[in-house]
Amino acid sequence: MPQEGRTPTGREGPQTESSPGSDPGDFSAPQRPQDEGTALRSLCVFCGAGTGARPSHTQLAAQLGRACARQGIRVVYGAGGVGVMGALSDAVLAEKGKIVGVIPQALMDREYGRTDLTDLRIVQSMHARKALMHRLSDAFIALPGGYGTLEELFEITAWAQLRLHQKPIVLLDSDGFFEPLRRMLDHARDEGFISPTDRLLVQHASSVKDALHKAARLPYASAAAEGAPTLTLDQT
Repeated sequence: MPQEGRTPTGREGPQTESSPGSDPGDFSAPQRPQDEGTALRSLCVFCGAGTGARPSHTQLAAQLGRACARQGIRVVYGAGGVGVMGALSDAVLAEKGKIVGVIPQALMDREYGRTDLTDLRIVQSMHARKALMHRLSDAFIALPGGYGTLEELFEITAWAQLRLHQKPIVLLDSDGFFEPLRRMLDHARDEGFISPTDRLLVQHASSVKDALHKAARLPYASAAAEGAPTLTLDQT
């Protein structure tokens, strides 16, 4: 089992997630869908390590962090301390909220992870990082970011399309950052590569309030109702 420790401040120390038989990417068990109106307990946020060209990106991240902390929603993210990641985590900690950072050992060794979080999980690979972030979360919100953010967003969306989970996925921006991506997803639907139902997997919000509202509700009827098979991660 992962080793747990506590720092003198009372926060949980880094935990290493590497024990056999407890694969965080095991999706063999059916994922229970959230019921309409179910409270959001733990939210995964994908976001960039850069600040971006406009201050609105970090401002929105801070708004989301404050809202989650005040509403008792645990934040799960990539453990960074700068850029949009830094604004998000700073805001959660300033409000005495709970935040879990998940980072591969290689990045931790390069001093990319912050150590003052309420919970820090160290994993062995990028894939294990994403799988553990999924396991710890009820829903996903993507804030502005670059390649890493988009890669995380699309992998978790592909898992949803394969019915590996039924957790809401929301794009959040206040200035149109994701508008080109929304048009691309609509284009892929219109070209027949994404079904109209699966297009609904990725929702959009322009305010923190709307994003959290959508993150607490399923985007469409459960996969079980459609008769979709349950897959495991190694079958993808």
